[in-house]
Amino acid sequence: MRVAVQRRQGTCCIDVAFQSAGNGITALFGPSGAGKSSVINMVAGLQKPDCGSIFLRDRCLFDSARGINLPPEKRKVGYVFQEDLLFPHLSVRGNLLYGRGRSGEEGVNLDQVVNLLGIGNLLSRKPKTLSGGEKQRVAFGRAVLSHPDILLMDEPLASLDDARKEEMLPFIKELNARFGMPVLYVSHSLEEILALTNHIIRLANGKIVEMV
Repeated sequence: MRVAVQRRQGTCCIDVAFQSAGNGITALFGPSGAGKSSVINMVAGLQKPDCGSIFLRDRCLFDSARGINLPPEKRKVGYVFQEDLLFPHLSVRGNLLYGRGRSGEEGVNLDQVVNLLGIGNLLSRKPKTLSGGEKQRVAFGRAVLSHPDILLMDEPLASLDDARKEEMLPFIKELNARFGMPVLYVSHSLEEILALTNHIIRLANGKIVEMV
């Protein structure tokens, strides 16, 4: 993925340009207000840059010079938010199958995802009966089953306690390793990011201040 975008938000101007780590995990790191979520939302198509371009593999998602701005549903991205945002009226199985149904593609197998995430015993349950960590595992599974070209994760562990975070980190690494889907991961926790990747883009005040 190649991103080079600018967007003014109030008194802050986001101006970033970077490439992701192939099929690995790329982390956007920085304090609250650094612009991390805005960058990931521009990749997802939830916010529109003022100018610039976004390419995912060989597909152009956004190019201000050519007037290209694909809607979110055309971008083939899977998004996991800080809150799980599961459909409360659907069972765990229904939530997972909703992701697969929207993709319109065959690829990742439902049983593979269920087994990897250890949620086979949850399939008939409704989201309100799940713990925070269980909800996020289901959210991860639904995103993977949408057959995306990239997984976007915006502070996906922020609502969990330290023990649940330690439990969830291996699932994220294994999802990336098993299915070969690149991940763009947002967090303000350096410990969390160091446990996932060595490709880190540090932001401050809307600008990239370091890339390692």
